[in-house]
Parts: sequence; structure tokens; C-alpha cells
Amino acid sequence: MSLKIAIGSDHHGVPIRTKLADLLRQAGHFISEAGPALDQSQPVDYPDVAAQIAQQVSTGELDRGILICGTGVGMCIAANKFAGVRAAPVIDELSAELCRRHNDLNVLCLGNEMLSEEQIFQIVPIWLNTPFDHGRHEQRINKIRVMEHELGMS
Repeated sequence: MSLKIAIGSDHHGVPIRTKLADLLRQAGHFISEAGPALDQSQPVDYPDVAAQIAQQVSTGELDRGILICGTGVGMCIAANKFAGVRAAPVIDELSAELCRRHNDLNVLCLGNEMLSEEQIFQIVPIWLNTPFDHGRHEQRINKIRVMEHELGMS
């Protein structure tokens, strides 16, 4: 299944972002990128990149987003400010699988200072290919949607 995915990074995540984008394009996905070019000398504020990707996921323009910064936490905090975005920092293959099965995670946050390139390349395919289990988990996701509506996020 081909997905529309945006990959964003701050200056720390540029090398892994470009490698990951190439890999996912080769797998047949539509990929857009956000963040600095290959020149990593100019710092970029991660909230700006996270907002760009999260907005596109929130509106349905994109199926999924991948955000890369030092820990994945800052990007996650910013991305979750957008209605319909379910972002989390993922640290291993099991969390990649369970966040899809149970939480329908649509924005994957990765810390390139926390994970090796090899670990990232193992995590991403699991996250992309694991389906949402629906069932009792759908009820919980719907409660989050109601909360977003009540808070004026949607």
C-alpha cells in the first residue's frame, strides 16, 4: 500500500531524513520533506517543522508523518497540538508496533541521538506496515476526538 508521508527534521536529523526519504520513495511511497537542506550549520527550530508536518496530517493532506530531532520529544509535543494528530516518540520495534495497533499513531517521532540509523531503519517499516486493530481501541481514539472537539482543537 502506497502512503503519502512527510518526513521532517531539525538540523540534527538531516542525514537520516534524507536517507529515510530515499528508502521510502524506493518502496513506492509519496514522500515530501521538511526542514533544512543538507547544510546543517544553521539551526532550525523543531516546532516550526513539526507544525508544518502535523498540519498536513491533521487536514488529511498526508496519511502519515515522521519527525526527527535529537530525542523525538520536542517534535512530539509540538505535533500533538494539532487535532487528529497522534504523535509519540518511538524507541524500539515493539513500541512501533503497539502504537499503531492500539493508538493508530499517525506521526512517528524519532530521536536520532537516541537511536542508531540501523534501529531507525528497523522501526519505520514496522510502524508503516502495522494496521490499527480498531475494536476496543477505536472507542478510545473516539474519546480523544471528543476531547479535541471540546477543547476547540477541531
